[in-house]
Amino acid sequence: MNPLFGPRLALALAMLLPTACASAAPAVSASDPVADNMLLLQTPSGGWSKHYLGRKVDYGRRYDEAERAALRAPGRHDDATLDNKATTSEIAYLAAAHARTGNPAYLDGARRGVEYLLRAQYPDGGWPQFYPDSSSYRHQITLNDDAMVHAITLLQQVAAGEGALASLQPEFGTRAAAAARRGIDSLLALHVRISGTPTIWAAQYDETTLQPAKARAYELPSLAVAESVGVVRLLMRQPHPDARTVAAIESAARWLEAHRLPDLAVERIDAPSEEAGEDVRVVARPGASLWARFYDLERQQPLFVDRDSRPVAFAALPNERRTGYAWYGTWPEKLLAQELPRWREVHAAGAAPH
Repeated sequence: MNPLFGPRLALALAMLLPTACASAAPAVSASDPVADNMLLLQTPSGGWSKHYLGRKVDYGRRYDEAERAALRAPGRHDDATLDNKATTSEIAYLAAAHARTGNPAYLDGARRGVEYLLRAQYPDGGWPQFYPDSSSYRHQITLNDDAMVHAITLLQQVAAGEGALASLQPEFGTRAAAAARRGIDSLLALHVRISGTPTIWAAQYDETTLQPAKARAYELPSLAVAESVGVVRLLMRQPHPDARTVAAIESAARWLEAHRLPDLAVERIDAPSEEAGEDVRVVARPGASLWARFYDLERQQPLFVDRDSRPVAFAALPNERRTGYAWYGTWPEKLLAQELPRWREVHAAGAAPH
């Protein structure tokens, strides 16, 4: 694998690799430098961190002997996570590397990763952002950055024996399918209702009360648009959706459509006098649409929060907060315009149009 590739290869890319190489007999125990580094950085619990020494993990770099010794030390800190596609991407890549090379160490690393996912899942079906580290908000059920969606997707692919993950199906297929079903049930249970009406999903939840929870200081309990789009897409991928699943998809779609901010767009401009040297502003643009990233849990209106956890108007955010966080986006646009109509044709042809 080209070491110039980014530190985290997309899960889809990893899944495609074995398909392209399926016709060629693997070279037994051949080496893949990226896979070797994944094994080196795999934590004692079987998962992976998104950082190494405070920086984004780079699987293409060369680790010296001192670094290797520290990574193999018995007392090494275990900061395995599902955040930023960590762990699920490595499992998929190692399975693909095993299919290409025949190296049993890569399959064993992927096996340990799947065991990690199964062990980290809460009894109610949710996953924390980190495991086993439960400090701060890391123990909360986490949808942020699609963490839980990635876990369920990977386990469903293992259960179905998709691509290179087929090598994991004999050992994990039954358990993976059961864990994924619990995950889907958890997502349906976490669907936020306000005054009895289903809305969308929060980014994280208290794992005991199952209520939306706070993460970082500027991430208050709220409705989270980007994460909800990921949940809806996962639910739409289910081959035989039951009535609960269909209802969750349709109610979320109605909410997203109702909370579209029409004829608005975000514009990033040069601003030499500002701290970041640039600024972000919302401008009128006929035909465009925006959604806020967060909506409050009472009035269901756009929510912007400063580092002191104080809700403020978007224009009142400090420059570094306006420019350093995605407060607005177009996450649901393609979902509502293209994907949902296609899904309805297949799975909900008899449903009333919305």
